[in-house]
Amino acid sequence: MAATASRAWRAARARRWLCRGSLPPWLGDIPPEQLLRTATVEEEEEAVAAARPPEEGSVLLFPGQGSQRVGMGRGLLRYGAARELFRVAERVLGYDLLGLCLGGPRAELDRTVHSQPAVFVCSLAAVEKLHQQHGAVIENCVAAAGFSIGEYAALVFAGAIEFAEALYAVKVRAEAMQKASEAVPSGMLSVIGQHKSDYITACVEACQHCKSVGIEDPVCEVSNYLFPDGRVIAGHLQALEFLQQNAKKFSFARMKMLPVSGAFHTQLMEPAVKPLSEALESISIQKPLIPVYSNVNSQRYMQSNQIKCMLAKHLISPVKWEQTMHAIYERKKGVGFPYTYEVGPGKQLGTILKNCNKRAWNFYKNIDALEDYEEEET
Repeated sequence: MAATASRAWRAARARRWLCRGSLPPWLGDIPPEQLLRTATVEEEEEAVAAARPPEEGSVLLFPGQGSQRVGMGRGLLRYGAARELFRVAERVLGYDLLGLCLGGPRAELDRTVHSQPAVFVCSLAAVEKLHQQHGAVIENCVAAAGFSIGEYAALVFAGAIEFAEALYAVKVRAEAMQKASEAVPSGMLSVIGQHKSDYITACVEACQHCKSVGIEDPVCEVSNYLFPDGRVIAGHLQALEFLQQNAKKFSFARMKMLPVSGAFHTQLMEPAVKPLSEALESISIQKPLIPVYSNVNSQRYMQSNQIKCMLAKHLISPVKWEQTMHAIYERKKGVGFPYTYEVGPGKQLGTILKNCNKRAWNFYKNIDALEDYEEEET
């Protein structure tokens, strides 16, 4: 059974690398077409159900926009396969993504049109680092999930989408979201609430305030479910300002504006849906060879058409990350937890996991895009 899981995984990895006509060294000398033939439907199901104690498995989590920072990528340049990802990215995007990641400027890296491809590529490049350092983690992966743009990296990792095609979709997504953000003054507000916090009422009253100052069709919605009492609310800037001014009324303990230019995962992103849908229709999407969980409904993707539909819907639907963490880490009493690896820049998902499931977080590690460089400098 373990051998079957390994074959299915190798097939998934082969499919991702076929875009550039060569395979990474660790796949060996097996012809790509032979690797692809090993991934039958039966083997996919067997791979998912491969019998092993939970503590011997691993879960990979891929971060989202906001985790980027200037310098990310330095810790990955020693890995040839990671360098190749950046070379492919330059051809797909039409600009030097690696140079932007390494040297900034920060204002350009933080723009949606750049930060989404940057986080996506750096996260998958970090997978190559993880493979070199801890190959068994890759072979024993039992589930993957990604936060917002991170979901694309999770799907590539699981063999559902080939790297270059996924990056093309990410490029279209980022450009469309940037354009939608510039059309309406909007933003995102991180909120730490309490048990008595009423997010729905807060959003309704914020919309009513917007109407009173002349804004038609105001938007104020929970856009991210992070952990118990942790939310991100997004919408018109006037709505978010109203919430900040009335924090005590709604029992909000802490609030912070996020450094993003738009109200992502709300109805204000509707103009971006059509361009992304068209891009998704133009690429090949397969059923993932390991379970990948959707941000939209916190459930596993089961077929390729479902992936296309959900990725488009994702733009205007909240990120249900807390629910996804419960789905992945739900355990009967006495059953162990898998090791969790956050693959990519930052440790935000680890912090969220700690607030969702402290026991699962005890087995958390981060594979950062900057770590090796920092260790060499100290």
